[in-house]
Amino acid sequence: MPRQITAFSNPLVKQVRALREKKHRRADGMFMAEGLRILTEARETGRLPRILFYAAGAAHPLLTALIEATEAAGGDVVETTADILGKLTAKDNPQTVIGVYPLLEVGLDSIDRSTAPLWIVAQALRDPGNLGTILRTGDAVGAGGLILIDDCADPFSVEAVRASMGALFTQAIAAARWDEFLAWLRSGGGQLVGTSLATDVDYQAPRYERPCFILVGNEQAGLPPAYGQQCDLLVKMPMLGKADSLNAAVATAVMAYEVINQWRRPAAAG
Repeated sequence: MPRQITAFSNPLVKQVRALREKKHRRADGMFMAEGLRILTEARETGRLPRILFYAAGAAHPLLTALIEATEAAGGDVVETTADILGKLTAKDNPQTVIGVYPLLEVGLDSIDRSTAPLWIVAQALRDPGNLGTILRTGDAVGAGGLILIDDCADPFSVEAVRASMGALFTQAIAAARWDEFLAWLRSGGGQLVGTSLATDVDYQAPRYERPCFILVGNEQAGLPPAYGQQCDLLVKMPMLGKADSLNAAVATAVMAYEVINQWRRPAAAG
């Protein structure tokens, strides 16, 4: 049976609230996800929270299923108040359900590139919203996962998890330095395609190979020139207005759909 917590001073409330900070997420090996939809999508991928908080009085068949599955797996189920849920998430109008999960990040050596034809690689992205949106795009196009290069925003921050809309539970997530990634990539098959303004190659001109690794750079600086030189292809999208570039998450989505749309067309099937 769920236990009840109604005190802000409860040690578990303090521990989970601290997961809003990266240092505590890394120290505890845990992160927080909000909302019945996201938690249900996690359950459908076989992932259940170690700790499940829900608001007293909340009722929904999916919530009942989530509570039962969490308890059956030995998780801790806690009935609490909306005020405490707000304290955990720092939101005035919090979701009625919060789950605490083990971090999902894996090493490069754990990634099997043959499991998907498309992978996304992000270099030094700073905006957690962009990171979450890229994870959501990856899920939409059937990508295998997201590889984070150098110092990126934390994909397990509350903002990134929220923006991913549950996609981080369907995508493999790995982090590495550039030289580590490049050595891993070249140890097997894979075409590295960078998006850059430092090229005249239109993004629709090449034919993309499987597996394809789409590399997107930092929101402000783009790809470092040395990284671009290591790519098998550098491509750019036409900018017909006054802006000189697209938002990083938007550019990733445009590229990802161009790649899979080529593969979907019979003429490009080979």
